[in-house]
Amino acid sequence: MGQSFKALVIDQFDGKTKSGFQKLDTDQLPAGELSVDVSHSTVNYKDGLAVSGKGKIARKYPMVGGIDLAGVVTHSTSADFRSGDPVVVCGGGLSETHWGGYAEKARVPADWAVKIPAPFSASQAMAIGTAGFTAMLAVMALERVGLEPGPHEVIVTGAAGGVGSVAVALLSKLGYKVAASTGRAATHDYLKGLGATTIVAREELNKPSGRPLDSERWAGGIDSLGGETLASVLRQTRANGAVAACGLAENFALPTTVMPFILRGVSLLGINSVILTAQQRRDAWRRLARDLDPTLLDAMTQTVAFDQVPRLAEEILKGQVRGRTVVAIKG
Repeated sequence: MGQSFKALVIDQFDGKTKSGFQKLDTDQLPAGELSVDVSHSTVNYKDGLAVSGKGKIARKYPMVGGIDLAGVVTHSTSADFRSGDPVVVCGGGLSETHWGGYAEKARVPADWAVKIPAPFSASQAMAIGTAGFTAMLAVMALERVGLEPGPHEVIVTGAAGGVGSVAVALLSKLGYKVAASTGRAATHDYLKGLGATTIVAREELNKPSGRPLDSERWAGGIDSLGGETLASVLRQTRANGAVAACGLAENFALPTTVMPFILRGVSLLGINSVILTAQQRRDAWRRLARDLDPTLLDAMTQTVAFDQVPRLAEEILKGQVRGRTVVAIKG
């Protein structure tokens, strides 16, 4: 027998998905080049779906939840890592096809891991997590199609959430004028503190206008909601602008027309934080280390104990969680 450890396990019983804490053994860990002592994880919208059983995230059972983890390598068969390396793993197949970060121990493929770059600690790496990593990928995608700081605003929807908070901070640091869209009045000062220049009420965007195009307003955008909100952003994006889509917190449907694309040359960029090469992961974390102010992470982050994850999984689905939530797996 190996070493016993605590984990939050998602399983199916009589066709229903349930989750709960269990004791597992390191001999049960899945294959991978890196064994990791996990110190921190986080709570994302996707985690809420998985742990609550309200979304079909896990593709096999039993599954250890948590799409993020940070910790220290204890054993490596990869030439790129050695024992003692602090690492962060975001996305990959964690919590879907591979046991994830809601556990004191993990074993993962080396290609999914990145050495935590200075100046970040393990806790700060999880304050970024998949949400912040996705926000960075979205910014990089917009840059690749030519978006640059200028006189017109970039809209960030779901701005008080994890992706949105980091996106606002990144875009502001890079010199963009940022319009932050939120439905929570209590977050206005928070978003301005992250660098937003304008606050846009959610209600301005999540209702159909009845027109295929609206007045040009945004140079570009980062959307984590989908649905009518994304459709509205596309209708309002200026000629040759671009919108990066990375979530479906509102709806997976997209009730739009081809008009923004063929009459204004608007680009819709899909962001996937799971299917990436090791180099793409390193590049994104290198940019985060350069372009994200670590002091802003404190303003957008709360830290909770491991046993609070089930409660927070429900709250994040109800839109009751602001910014980023770090889970202290040990201690």
